[in-house]
Amino acid sequence: MFNSPLANALRPDTLEDMVGQEHLLGKGKLLNRLYESKKLPNLIFYGPSGVGKTTVAKILAKSAGKTLRYLNGTTASTADIKEVISDTNSFDGLGGIVLYLDEIQYLNKKQQQTLLEFIENGSITLISSTTENPYFYVYNAILSRSTVFEFKPVSPTEMKKAVIRALSKACELFGKEYKANDEVIDIISIGSGGDVRKAINAVELLVATAVPDEKGKAVITEEDAKQVAQRSSNRYDRDGDAHYNLLSALQKSIRGSDENAALHYLARLLDAGDLISPCRRLLVIAAEDIGLAYPNAIPIVKACVDSALQLGLPEARIPLADAVVLLATAPKSNSAYAAMEKAMADVQNGNFSDIPAHLKDGHYSGAQKLGHAIGYKYPHDFPNHYVKQQYLPDTLKNKKYYEFGENKSEQSALAYRNKNL
Repeated sequence: MFNSPLANALRPDTLEDMVGQEHLLGKGKLLNRLYESKKLPNLIFYGPSGVGKTTVAKILAKSAGKTLRYLNGTTASTADIKEVISDTNSFDGLGGIVLYLDEIQYLNKKQQQTLLEFIENGSITLISSTTENPYFYVYNAILSRSTVFEFKPVSPTEMKKAVIRALSKACELFGKEYKANDEVIDIISIGSGGDVRKAINAVELLVATAVPDEKGKAVITEEDAKQVAQRSSNRYDRDGDAHYNLLSALQKSIRGSDENAALHYLARLLDAGDLISPCRRLLVIAAEDIGLAYPNAIPIVKACVDSALQLGLPEARIPLADAVVLLATAPKSNSAYAAMEKAMADVQNGNFSDIPAHLKDGHYSGAQKLGHAIGYKYPHDFPNHYVKQQYLPDTLKNKKYYEFGENKSEQSALAYRNKNL
C-alpha cells in the first residue's frame, strides 16, 4: 500500500516537468535561464499556495549544486535560523547552503535581520516564499538584496496536464485501473482554483473512494468530482491580497464602464461570503468615479446597499447587481474628487492662512469688536443669489481646485453660472 501523499510522488525534478508559470519558467524566461546557468542569487517567490514555489526552489538549489535547508516562517525561531547559519561551516555547507524560507511574512523584523549579514557575505543564498505581497510584509533590507518573482494560479488548460498525470500515477502506485471521463478532468482542473496540490489531492481522494464497475475498473463520477471541487476555485482571504485585488478590479471595471467584468468581480466577492466590502466600495465609486456626471447615482446606490444589507446573502446580490450595472453604464466624472484631493494637499502641506474676517462667526457678543462678520455680503439679497466677494484665505484667494467636467450635468451647471453670474 502506498502511504505517501500523491503530490509528493508527482513532485517534478526538472523545470520541464512543471505545469504553469510559463512567464517565469518557459524557454528563454528569467528563471529558466537562471536554472541553466547553475547560479543562484537571493530570490523571493510571491504567489498563492500550490503553484510550484517550493518545487522550483528545490530544482534551482539542486541545479546550483547547493545544499537545501527548509524553514517555515509559521514555526521557525531565531534559534532555528542560527542553526542553519552554523551549517555554513560544516561539511554540508562546503558547496553553499540555500535556505528556503517558506511564509517569510510570519517572521518578525528581528528574525529577518538575523539573515542579513550572511546574505551579504554569501554564506547563505536565501529563497523565500510568501502568499502575501512581499512589498508589504518583507523587511526592506531583505527586499533590496533579493529579486521578486510572482507566481500565478495555474490555468485550467495547464492544470489538465497535472490531473491526467496524477490519474496515471495513481494507477501505477495503487495497482488498479481507473475510469475518468473528460468532464471529470475538467471539473477537477477548474475547481482546483489554480492550485496544483489541491488538484492532485482531489485526484487522490477520488481514486481512493472510487467504486468499481462490472469490469473491475474504479469509476470516478462527475458527481463525486463536483463534490470534491465545490467552492475550492475562489481564492479569498479578507485580510490578504485577494481581497484588495478583487475590490480594485471591481472599481476599475466600473470606472472603465465594463459592466460584465464588474459583475464578475462582484460575484467572486459575494461567492466568498463578503457582503460588507463590496457595499462600502460601491458607495465610494458612486461618489468618486460617477460623481457630478450623474449625482443621482449616489442616493440610488445608497438605497441598493441598504437593501442588500437588510436582505443579506444570497438575495443581496440582486440590488448590488443593479448598483453595479447602473454605475458601470453611467457617465463618469471625478472632477469633485480631484478638486478635493487638491484642497486636501494644500491643507496637509500647511498651505493656508486665516479665514477672512467677514466670513467668521458674528453670532455672539463681542464679535464686532474683533471685526468678525463685518462687511459680509449676504448672496440671497442680490440678483440671482450671487455677489462677488473673497471666500478663500488671503494666501489662496486666487486658487482654483474644481474644473467643470465635460459631461452634460456639469456643463449645464457651468452654463447656468455663466448666464446668471
